[in-house]
Amino acid sequence: MPIDRLLEIMRRLRDPQHGCPWDREQTWATIVPHTLEEAYELAEAVARGEPAEVRDELGDLLFQVVFQARIAEERGLFDFDAVVDAISEKLERRHPHVFGTERVSSIKEQTQAWEGHKAAERRARGAAGGALEGVTLALPALTRAAKLGARAARVGFDWPDVPGVLVKVEEEVGELRGALAAGSVEHAREEFGDLLFALTQAARHLKIDPEGALREASAKFERRFRRMEERLAETGEAMTSQSAEALDALWNAAKRDVG
Repeated sequence: MPIDRLLEIMRRLRDPQHGCPWDREQTWATIVPHTLEEAYELAEAVARGEPAEVRDELGDLLFQVVFQARIAEERGLFDFDAVVDAISEKLERRHPHVFGTERVSSIKEQTQAWEGHKAAERRARGAAGGALEGVTLALPALTRAAKLGARAARVGFDWPDVPGVLVKVEEEVGELRGALAAGSVEHAREEFGDLLFALTQAARHLKIDPEGALREASAKFERRFRRMEERLAETGEAMTSQSAEALDALWNAAKRDVG
C-alpha cells in the first residue's frame, strides 16, 4: 500500500545511523510549526482551486502526521496504526446515525448530537465540562474567537440577529475612539481587541469564516498594491514621492485593473 512506502521513508529518515541529520533531531515540539505551516499552505492551495497543488499539500500534511507518529513510536507511546484506529473509532462513535441505530432529520440536529458526543467525551476525560471547554488555544485568534462565541450561543448567550451584533460592533468602535481620544495606548489595545471579537461574532452570524475572509482581503490588498507598484515602475517613479491624492488615484486604478 502507498502508506507503507511513506512509513518506510519516515523510518529511514529517522534511522539513528543512516538517516537524515535534520529529521533525526526533530521532536514533537519542533515539528508543530511545520505542521501548522503545511495546514495553511493546504488552505491556500484550496483557495486557488488547483487540484495538483491541493494533492501535493495534502501529502505534505499527511507527512507531518506520519512524522509525529514515528516520534511517538520511537518513544514507545503509540504508532501510526494507533492514530488511524483512534480517529476511526472516534468517527464511528460520533456518527451513530450512520454507524449505529440513531436517527437525525437535519444538519442542525446532527450538529447538536455531535456536540453532545464531544461533551460526553470531555466529561469522561475528567474535563470541567463548561460550555467553552475544549476550544484550543492553538487556533488562530479569529477562528478561536468565533468558536468561543458559537459555544456561548449554544447555551443562549448571543445576539438575536445580525443587526444586534452590528450594534455591538458600532459600540466597540465608539469605545475605541474614546480610548484614542484619551491618549491611552493600553486602553486602545483592549478596545481594539473587543472590536475584533465583536467582528468575529458578526462573521459567525453571517456564516462567514473570519479567518478566510481576512485571508481573501489580504490577498486582494496584495494584488492591488503590486499593481500600483507596476504602474509606478512603468513611469520610473517611487511610491514614497507620491502625494496622498496621487496614491488614492493609483489605488483606484489598481482596483479597476485587478479587482
